[in-house]
Amino acid sequence: MIKIKGLHHISLAVTDLEKSKQFYGEILGLKELKRPNFEFAGAWFEMGEKQLHLIVCPESESLRESSEIITVDTHIALSVEAEYNDVLQYLNEHQVPNYENTTTRSGFTQIFCLDPDRHIIELNIR
Repeated sequence: MIKIKGLHHISLAVTDLEKSKQFYGEILGLKELKRPNFEFAGAWFEMGEKQLHLIVCPESESLRESSEIITVDTHIALSVEAEYNDVLQYLNEHQVPNYENTTTRSGFTQIFCLDPDRHIIELNIR
């Protein structure tokens, strides 16, 4: 039997590394980590005790064609320490497509947004 100890990282395929680094590093404020010198382009970011790995792979079948934010589609969720309206205003100021979900049964409010490659990111605000 395999004993899973926890989640180590999430990997996302991206098409434009610089745009993605700007989104995750500058807009979402994730700290970029040192990454080994692989034979393919990418970047690693710290998400608390977990990591986000961006890998340049424009032929990936995981890239979404739609720019519609479907909240039940595959996404990653990040916990955010901020006021709901501040997060919403910040995303709008940075022209990040988003969808508000203030009526959730989960005990926290959510704002869903898209990264430059249309990956859905859920921001949980408690």
